[in-house]
Amino acid sequence: MFFKLAVAMVAAAAALVPAKAETHTVTFDNRCGRGTPTLRGQNGEVLSTGAPYTINGPLISAIAYLQTGICGENGEKCIIVETTLKNGYSSTDLSLIPPHAFQITTGFSYYNGCDGAGHDCTSANCPDAFYQPNDTNVQVGCPADNVNLAITFCH
Repeated sequence: MFFKLAVAMVAAAAALVPAKAETHTVTFDNRCGRGTPTLRGQNGEVLSTGAPYTINGPLISAIAYLQTGICGENGEKCIIVETTLKNGYSSTDLSLIPPHAFQITTGFSYYNGCDGAGHDCTSANCPDAFYQPNDTNVQVGCPADNVNLAITFCH
């Protein structure tokens, strides 16, 4: 009887301890003086047009770009930041795979984990961007939980 009561008490106590929730924030620093930072989710929905975006859970296959008036709905004709922020392993990169093209300097870095890890693209021949799908060496990974991402334009 005592054993059953002890097990029930431990189970009840465990139920009261909140699970550590997963959360990620994407922030923008637009130093261009023009354009609209745009963050789109994997289904193409606009998640942000410049305000910090926080999600409770993973952010899977999102893209970000600075809409300068020439970018297509999915960043065509512009450089894009591709990201998946997920506890245990996040991955972010810059893409210039056609139909994407360089239009402004763009960079990203992680914070609240893997601080400073990231890439900057300051010209059309940026060595840290995808130009074809197998350029996987340019991806920047981060194993930290609840990592955030800062995206900077015109730095």
